[in-house]
Amino acid sequence: MSDFLTGIAFFLIIEGLVYALAPSVLRRMAEYLPQISEQQLRVCGLAAVALGVVMVWFIRGA
Repeated sequence: MSDFLTGIAFFLIIEGLVYALAPSVLRRMAEYLPQISEQQLRVCGLAAVALGVVMVWFIRGA
């Protein structure tokens, strides 16, 4: 459970840094987002999940 909470904490840190350091980039991304198809967003999301799982697997020394 502590690993999970640490992961959430790191996510919040990174997300907070994006809002603090590059708010204009975030606004432009939000304006562009409706132009991207749901299928493309879904594929990118699944790719990010797969990459994250592989990274954790390697880091943990499977």
